[in-house]
Amino acid sequence: MKTANLRWMTQNLDRIRIPLNGTERDERKGDVPYWGANRIVDYVDEALIDERVVLIGEDGAPFFERDKDVAFVSEGPIWPNNHIHILRPDRRMIEDRYLVYFLNQVDYSKYINGSTRDKLTQFQLGSIAIDFPSLDDQSDIADYLDRETGQIDGLVEKKTRFIALLKEKRAAVIDHAVTKGMDPSAEMKSSRVEWIGDIPAHWDAPRIATLFREAFRKPDPDLPVLSVSIHNGVSDGELSDEERDRKVALSEDRTKYQGVEPGDLVYNMMRAWQGAFGAVAVSGLVSPAYVVARPIAEFRTKFLEHLLHTKSAAEEIRRYSRGIADFRMRLYWEYFRDIRVCLPPLPEQDEILSHIDRETARIEGLIEKTERSIALLKEKRAALITAAVTGKIDVRAAA
Repeated sequence: MKTANLRWMTQNLDRIRIPLNGTERDERKGDVPYWGANRIVDYVDEALIDERVVLIGEDGAPFFERDKDVAFVSEGPIWPNNHIHILRPDRRMIEDRYLVYFLNQVDYSKYINGSTRDKLTQFQLGSIAIDFPSLDDQSDIADYLDRETGQIDGLVEKKTRFIALLKEKRAAVIDHAVTKGMDPSAEMKSSRVEWIGDIPAHWDAPRIATLFREAFRKPDPDLPVLSVSIHNGVSDGELSDEERDRKVALSEDRTKYQGVEPGDLVYNMMRAWQGAFGAVAVSGLVSPAYVVARPIAEFRTKFLEHLLHTKSAAEEIRRYSRGIADFRMRLYWEYFRDIRVCLPPLPEQDEILSHIDRETARIEGLIEKTERSIALLKEKRAALITAAVTGKIDVRAAA
């Protein structure tokens, strides 16, 4: 096994890179892959290079996530932007597939610069020490890893598709329960609400305005600051420091927030069309930019949270939102209050919510189990690559 710095076994072609902004890419649509930091981000009408090369992220790539690749073999033609390096291997020394496998198991902590964004400079890239055997052995190692990682990748893909199906099943269970109920023999009637369709004959289809009033509660600074998620509704406690750093900016002055109480419905005006609704379970504080609605009738706000998270509700909410683009769409209370929903009698609401809890818990258990198995497969893949390119396993014996 020999060792050499990457700059001595590859030619860096970064000089040919040209970044294109979104407008430029829209004007140049085509079928040539446009590469960003570690993936194809678009397709354009022209190539900057048309040969087999090795690509490795310059900034923004997942350098410290062992389950994600940072280097790739590209057959060409491609258009690479300024966030990814282009290497032409010296094929007298290094086989490109072997090089990619080696680069995907490197410890990048000693090569990365940048205070706010991980960056692998051209100089640091060239200084990476590559261990390499003979070309024949490199080819054998690459063949072995192609075969073994291909099998693992196939399993990961199947399990990922299974998770997608489970999520679709979970959504379908909730959608059917909150719009049709659980009695398949129930007499149906028209709700006279297009997005809801037929509902059980004993259900109502009230306007939001008959169920809630907009609320403006004085904040209690001792209460936790809650968040609203498009996936999980309203949190039941304050975010940890780590979660807050990633998700929201928390003001130190808690008197700027508004109070909420159990049973309230809270939504983010700017993300309502994405499902940012939630039923409040604990007393707390929320952003003054959120809309808070207090119930004025007896019903389960959680039932309406599930209803408002359905796909058909999302389209209705979008129709009632105002704005010239998705990122500017806002659902104001004066429009939200006119939306009609469907609502069964209170005992049936409780029965439906219990059914949803049971079924979603079962499905989420399967999702969690499948996600753990995917993580184990990815760990196995990373360990296999490291063992093969460092000579810890004899690939010829393992073949």
